[in-house]
Amino acid sequence: MKLSELASLTAASVEGAASDIEITGAAGLDEARAGHVTFLANPRYTPKVNSTRASVIYLSEEAVIDREMPVLRARNPYLAYTRALRLFHPETQHEPFIHETAVIDPSAKVAANVWIGAGAVIGPSSDIAEGVRIHPNVTIYENVAVGRDSIIHSGAVIRERSQIGERVVIHNNVVVGCDGFGYAKDEERHWLKIPQTGRVVIEDDVEIGAGTTIDRASVGESRIGRGTKIDNLVQIGHSCTVGEDTLLCGQVGLAGSSHIGSRVILAGQAGVAGHLTIGDDVVITAKSATSHDVPAGKVISGIPAFDNRDWLRSTAAFRRLGEMQRRIRELEKRLAAIEESSVSE
Repeated sequence: MKLSELASLTAASVEGAASDIEITGAAGLDEARAGHVTFLANPRYTPKVNSTRASVIYLSEEAVIDREMPVLRARNPYLAYTRALRLFHPETQHEPFIHETAVIDPSAKVAANVWIGAGAVIGPSSDIAEGVRIHPNVTIYENVAVGRDSIIHSGAVIRERSQIGERVVIHNNVVVGCDGFGYAKDEERHWLKIPQTGRVVIEDDVEIGAGTTIDRASVGESRIGRGTKIDNLVQIGHSCTVGEDTLLCGQVGLAGSSHIGSRVILAGQAGVAGHLTIGDDVVITAKSATSHDVPAGKVISGIPAFDNRDWLRSTAAFRRLGEMQRRIRELEKRLAAIEESSVSE
């Protein structure tokens, strides 16, 4: 691909180079080779620019480097580089195919141009739309709908009544629509299971990482909003709702009936207690947990979580507790000495 074409396709402008340079791939600063485009987004990695073997680099509009090399200026270098990666590594296209060992219930509706791998099971009254790719050993229960161009990877299980939108990507060993964790204690103090009669709805353009589980509601639905991205090993409890374009990072846990807004970021191992509302654009930092509602736009940290700036000051003070204790003891001794001197006079 010519450099000029790459610039046009990634919303960048060429600086200091002939536009007919041939670009063959994209890679990070350390991995790039001749013919590759790389990027610099974090100034901390600026020294690596001097040693990279890339032929051209994406830079922000204001970034300055010491080395003379062809530059692609972009408002967001990381985004431009991501678009370049997608150009050089397009999704693999599959011809329509159904493996002879796939088990498809006669009442299921399966579009003509789907790809279904070995050992996949599609249950009664399910509806598989055009362009769907179902990898080997996927299990789809009854009354499931899978939207156009969605991809379900090996080992995933889509439970009864679940609704999967268009262009959804579900990675290995995900379980969508398993029973919610609901029990009532009877007169003899035994746990009586509450029927989980609801469903899970996954809206368009959602991606769900490997090993994640999304429980269906006891009544009504659990819903994941359009464009949300979910990392590996995330637990989403029954009757939860997650807004649009939210990020749930690895090992996040949402207790039942949590309501998460749009564009929220829950960093790794963050936890949300049940029946809480997390407003739009909230950030909960890694390993933090909240037991209260969080207003829109807040950044919170800690256990229990509170305002991130206060948390940073608190952790800074915590590291100095030993020194503070020593100084307090010294002050106590000095005060005792002054008081004793005052009494003797």
